[in-house]
Amino acid sequence: MERNEEDAVQEPDLAYGTYSYADYLSWNMDEVVELIKGRIFKKAAAAPRRIHQKVSGEFFLRLGVFLKGKEKCQVYSAPFDVRFPKASKEDKQIFDVVQPDICVICDPAKLDDRGCLGAPDLIVEILSPGNSKTELKHKYELYESHGVREYWIIHAETHDLLIYTLENGRYVPSRLFTSGDVVESRVLTGFQLDLEEFFSHIN
Repeated sequence: MERNEEDAVQEPDLAYGTYSYADYLSWNMDEVVELIKGRIFKKAAAAPRRIHQKVSGEFFLRLGVFLKGKEKCQVYSAPFDVRFPKASKEDKQIFDVVQPDICVICDPAKLDDRGCLGAPDLIVEILSPGNSKTELKHKYELYESHGVREYWIIHAETHDLLIYTLENGRYVPSRLFTSGDVVESRVLTGFQLDLEEFFSHIN
């Protein structure tokens, strides 16, 4: 049986094709997907592991408390679309749409009813066995090229953390932080994370 045009839109080819945010909005899929350079990346079909959700929830809570009363910056957690436009902000011309685990946006002009249009100031990704390759390669390149000022990668199962800070358009990595380290954001001045204390709440 031949598929009509509407069916083709509802069931995109995951291996081939280049898709835009306009296509993304038209899909009716059970799985969560992201677009990077127009290619589709499937997030885990099953719900994230419990430890992922614990780390995400605890980190989001702490950022929320820190930012309370600071009207300029707002924190959001997935599912929350972040679109990275290039030459045009039109839906059909946007080919990068991701759902970071946590992001902080300090420019209210980038926020609309559909999420964030432009680079957040800080992005946090929490790695799990199913998403490490995407996070470490494709998203690194995407975030760096679009000017995400700080990119935190948390390894939930090994209790460590790596921070990439944007300097002169390129990411500079921190050393690998682990238990006993107190980490501080350079973008959110004053925000600190005592990793030993933080992960003591994750069990």
